Parts: sequence; C-alpha cells; structure tokens
Amino acid sequence: MTYQQPAASITQYQRLQPFKAISFDLDDTLYNNLPYVTHASEQLFALMNTHFPATSSWNSVQWQQLKHHLFTLRPELAHDTTAARYAMLHQGLLQFGYSETQASQGAQMGMDCFHHHRSDFTIAPEVLAVLQKLGQHFPLVGITNGNVDSKRIGLSDVMQFVLHPGHGVKMKPHSDMFTLACRQLAIEPSQLLHIGDHPSSDIAGAKMAGCQSMWLNPCMQQRHKKAQTVLPHVEINQLDLLLEFL
Repeated sequence: MTYQQPAASITQYQRLQPFKAISFDLDDTLYNNLPYVTHASEQLFALMNTHFPATSSWNSVQWQQLKHHLFTLRPELAHDTTAARYAMLHQGLLQFGYSETQASQGAQMGMDCFHHHRSDFTIAPEVLAVLQKLGQHFPLVGITNGNVDSKRIGLSDVMQFVLHPGHGVKMKPHSDMFTLACRQLAIEPSQLLHIGDHPSSDIAGAKMAGCQSMWLNPCMQQRHKKAQTVLPHVEINQLDLLLEFL
C-alpha cells in the first residue's frame, strides 16, 4: 500500500487582519521531529549505559518517570527542556550511587551527546525555499517549545531570531514567547501571524496572546485530530500553500 499525499486544502474560519510579521513553530511544523529526538535519546542512553553501567537497569520510561517527578519538586523545569533533561540525568546518576562530581560530569556529557544528535540534520530545501520567499515580504521568527539548534538546521539565514522557553520564559501555550517576539519585532500582538501544528500550544496559545493563527494540519507526524476547542484563523494541510494564500 502506497501513501498518497492528500489534496491541497485551505480553510478560512476567520478573516485575517493585516499583519507585519510571521512566526513559526519549528518541531513538526517545518520538519518531522520524532526521528531526530528518538535517535538523540537512544544515543544519550547508550552513552549513559557505557560510561555509567549501573544505569543499564533503567529503560527510557523510568528516566521519564524520574523527570516528571522532578517537575513536582521544581515546577520551573516543566518550562525548560534543557534544564529538565540535565536535572533528570544528574539526579538519576546520584540515585545509582555515583558521586556528585560523577553525576555532574555525566549529566553534562549526556547533554552534549543529546544536543549533537538532536540537531544533526538540515531542513529540507523545499521548506527553506518557502521561507525564503515569505521572508522577502515579512520578517520571519521562530517560537518553539523545543531546544533544537536553529543555526545548525539552517534557519539562521531565513529567520531574524528563534525564541526558546527557559530562564523564566514559559512554554507555549503561555503567552510569554509570543509577547517577547512582538516586543522584539516592535509590533502589536495582533500584527503577528503564528503558524504551527499543535492545536493547543500553537493555535490556542497564539490566540490567547492576541496574535493571529494558522494551523498546519495534519502536522508531519499526522498525530493531531480536529479536536481543538479554539479555531485558527486559517487551516492548511501543506506548508507550500502559504505562498498561495499569503
């Protein structure tokens, strides 16, 4: 059975008002994020098992359980993926009986490994081409809950800046990054059009911040159904439709 790409589709729920800039979610909007994160996690835990053999008794589920337990102790970690992963590794190594020095060094070693593999790709040329054409008419920025290295994956030439959560800046759907982006662009929230794949973090988040929104549905993992409670201004199912619509 072969997969056939669905026919191009644009649905407008609300009329877009004039806007001055466009922000993009990154993960699962501009690329399929799952393979890269999965591979990075596999490499991370393989490294942990090699250098700290006691950790081999844990699988990825148990590491995730530890991380979510840390969220209850330090709620700010839920808004900083990098700090949360470091804390998970550090605390896990301590629980396995490694010293503070070993835990700190091991956690940093693991973070270096994860970050290398997590951003070890470049965005597809056809996606960059869409962004380059849009960038001739609008300032483009990134607003992501993840920690991908935007320069390594090829976005530094097409986006003015990319915002990440952490250091007191909360993840979407909180309004922090939308507000910060508008402040840096010197525009009102209503003058920002945000494009993303997630009904809650991208669409509801943008609208609660006073921005306009466009839903890329289905995202490249095709995991979201039309079950969101907040409608976007516009829904598209292929990224290149932006050029036709805008």
